[in-house]
Amino acid sequence: MIDQTAVIHPSSVIEEGAVIGPRVRIGPFCYIGAHVEIGEGTVLNSHVVVNGHTRIGKENQIYQFVSIGEVNQDLKYAGEPTRVEIGDRNRIRESVTIHRGTVQGTEVTVIGNDNLLMVNTHIAHDCTIGNRCIFANNATLGGHVTVDDFAIIGGMTAVHQWCTIGAHVMVGGCSGVAQDVPPYVIAQGNHATPFGINIEGLKRRGFSKESLHAIRNAYKLLYRSGRTLDEVKPEIEAIAQQHPEVQPFYDFFARSTRGLIR
Repeated sequence: MIDQTAVIHPSSVIEEGAVIGPRVRIGPFCYIGAHVEIGEGTVLNSHVVVNGHTRIGKENQIYQFVSIGEVNQDLKYAGEPTRVEIGDRNRIRESVTIHRGTVQGTEVTVIGNDNLLMVNTHIAHDCTIGNRCIFANNATLGGHVTVDDFAIIGGMTAVHQWCTIGAHVMVGGCSGVAQDVPPYVIAQGNHATPFGINIEGLKRRGFSKESLHAIRNAYKLLYRSGRTLDEVKPEIEAIAQQHPEVQPFYDFFARSTRGLIR
C-alpha cells in the first residue's frame, strides 16, 4: 500500500505488499521489499535497499547506498523471517548497513530514535541501539551488541559480539572494544581501557555538579581504588542510594556478561 501523498521516483522498485506512509519520498534507483513498512515523512535519497521484514518509523533521512534489513552475515542464518525495527528521526548516512536479526538471538535488530549513523557504519544482527547515539565513520558493531542512550562510538572503532556499551559513554576512534563499558565512561584503545568520566558530555546534558561529583567518586572506586568489583560494589550502591544518577552505573554490573573494561 502506497499513500497517495508519497513521492516515488519512477526508477525505484516497490514490491507489492510494502507499506509506504504519508509524505514519504523515495529517490531514484531504490528497492523496497514486500515486507517493508516506511513511516510518515521518511526520505530515501537514492540507491537505497530496504529488504526483509523491516519497519522504519517517521522522519528518518536515509542517504545513498544504504542497505537495511538484508540477510545477515551469521552462517547459521537459514532464511527465517527475522526483523529490523528503526524508530524516528534517525540520520543514516552513505553506505550504512543494518542487518536483520537471527533466531539464535532476539530475532530483531533495533535502532531507536534521533541517532546519527555516519558513513559506512555497520550494525550487525540482533544489535539494540538506544536513542540519540552517534556512530562516526566506519564504526562497526558485531552481532548482539547493545548500545544505550547518548553513547558515542568513534570512527574506525569495532565492538566485539555480545558487548554492552552503557549510556553516555564515549569510545574514542580506532578502538577495539572487547568487554562491556559502564555508563558515563570514556574508553579508548585496542583493547579499549577506561580513561575517566565523560564530563563534558554529561555537562551538555544537564547533569549537576553534585551528580558529576558522585559519578566520579563511583568511577574512582571501581577503577582507581585497587580493589575488586565485589569489594567496591557495596560502596557504589551506597552512593547510588544518595544520588540516583549513579544507579545506572551500579545496575550495569548485573547487566555485564563479558566483564568490564579494565
